[in-house]
Amino acid sequence: MEMRQLRHFMAVVTEGSFTAAARAELIVQSALSTSIRNLERELGADLFDRTGRRVVLTEAGRALLPRARALLAGADAARDAVAAVAGLTAGRVAIGTIQTLTCVDLPAELAAFHRDLPGVQVSVRDATVSELTEALRAGELDLAYLAPDARALPEGLTAYATWHEELVLITAPGHPLAEAGRTLIKDLAEEPFVDFRAGTGLETAVRRLAAHCGLERRITCDVTQAGLLVELVRAGIGVAFVPRPIGERAGLPCVAVRQPEPGRTVVLAGRGARPRNPAAGALLDHLTGAGPAAAGRPGGRRLPAGP
Repeated sequence: MEMRQLRHFMAVVTEGSFTAAARAELIVQSALSTSIRNLERELGADLFDRTGRRVVLTEAGRALLPRARALLAGADAARDAVAAVAGLTAGRVAIGTIQTLTCVDLPAELAAFHRDLPGVQVSVRDATVSELTEALRAGELDLAYLAPDARALPEGLTAYATWHEELVLITAPGHPLAEAGRTLIKDLAEEPFVDFRAGTGLETAVRRLAAHCGLERRITCDVTQAGLLVELVRAGIGVAFVPRPIGERAGLPCVAVRQPEPGRTVVLAGRGARPRNPAAGALLDHLTGAGPAAAGRPGGRRLPAGP
């Protein structure tokens, strides 16, 4: 049973004759009659009594009438919903982020996006880089901020924008390193560290930095939340590498590290050259500065090309 057949059925009911229904549907009468006959054959019953001057519904036709109305109304609603999404008066977009994102003020950007497109619902997930990457590949996320640890993105994923974040060493107030204001990697061998749980983008970047410099860190505590890491450092349990804005917002000493200067690359990634979801495309334009408002980048330097 096709929607076209149901429209023809409803046209006959509304217009009262096959001739008027064909005229209303802008088709020849023979084509409309064939469509109704095919529908009757499929349903196994006559829908109209054709013996009089005016066609009349049979019992089978009366039984079909409310269901035909409901099906056609549902089809119209579905078309309206698709048109609304395409026109961005409705829709849904899912974005993922690493927990320590600082190169973009994501809450502020999503608030601005909501003001521009209030009908679009945004879902936000924070997770490890590997979890976000898999969610992108599986289609659970439309976009995600990743710290890919200098590795190429998996096949099928594209970096739409790239930033460089400066990492600093945060310490408890009054720590000897805080007085100096800067340090070398090699001078941290005796320091206890607070770190993120293995698998997070920041932990991976710091681990690679330490390995590159031959630093064997003594991890006294590992955590999963940035707020807890900051408070443990404040309490004097250890020092930690974080993006500079995290340390500054916490009011902790931010010690610059030289030789080498630590940092990490952050990318905004998605599937393919551009998201197929119109709402995701609009959010991508917004976050990369191609939409109504440019994305804020308070804590990182925007790089001209992908990682």
